[in-house]
Amino acid sequence: MTVEGDAFPATLGPPRVTLGGVRALVSMASRSALAVVVPDGLEGGTMALRLEEVPGQTAFLEVGEVVATGLHQVDGPAVADDGSVYLTFSGSRGQQVPVSVFRIKPGGPREIFATGLANPTSMVLDERGRLYVSSRFDGTVTRYEPDGRSEVLATDLGVACGIALAPDGTLLVGDRSGTVFKVAPSGQTTVLATLPSSVAAFHLALAPDGALYVTAPTLSTRDRIYRISPDGEVAVASEAFGRPQGLAFDHHGRLHVVEALAGASGLFRFDHDGVPRLLVAGAGLVGVAFDRAGHLYVTSSDTAYRFRASLVA
Repeated sequence: MTVEGDAFPATLGPPRVTLGGVRALVSMASRSALAVVVPDGLEGGTMALRLEEVPGQTAFLEVGEVVATGLHQVDGPAVADDGSVYLTFSGSRGQQVPVSVFRIKPGGPREIFATGLANPTSMVLDERGRLYVSSRFDGTVTRYEPDGRSEVLATDLGVACGIALAPDGTLLVGDRSGTVFKVAPSGQTTVLATLPSSVAAFHLALAPDGALYVTAPTLSTRDRIYRISPDGEVAVASEAFGRPQGLAFDHHGRLHVVEALAGASGLFRFDHDGVPRLLVAGAGLVGVAFDRAGHLYVTSSDTAYRFRASLVA
């Protein structure tokens, strides 16, 4: 993070900085700005930032609480109404891993939820607490009951990545080769829209008005966020990002987008004026989700973090 101020004491070396009482590394210092590395191991929440050479002055920073590490996330987590968090270990293409999906119940340890699914990629929950998981390896979507029982709902979906669920039970699945599929509750699969292919995963989020928003990272220096109407009309919603990935809407209908471009990575929120603003800074982020209480979850490829609802109020 960068701390800006006035007349920092940087003439005799970097000042001593603490965050939450823990010493923080200062990687750059000038009279008007400090670059500070957030220490590992902080519990999360609102932390006091202090400069020992400037007594009596305190800034505050919201630090994400670590939910789980040792993951392999390609997209955001899925959070159930009871607060249970579902997370993946996706693995490299075709890799058989011991656990496909983990579940963390409120106040409980991480537990094994699903095994045997190759390359679990994106997840979504329905109102009955059933989890839908796409596999980019075999192009399927599998539905899991809360007790772990499963059935394959759809096949032949290409490199199935992003997934969203419409109120009528229709699944929307992004094939990173360039197709967005509709899978009806009956199992019938049709094409909703076609997009340019992606070098990484498609990411999908359903807006309150029923439109589908999609990111599809390419090798371009600027990538688009697409808006697909319910009848399949494709429009460009934004070209503000270099490498947009995971996206989600909060309870106020505001779009949140993960920017994964090196040097500019973080989570951005589109306020109602249409301007994206940095909400969470962090390197290597890939996914985002909200729970019913409004808490914010962000994932890097190997770690999941939670922020209090007050951060996004």
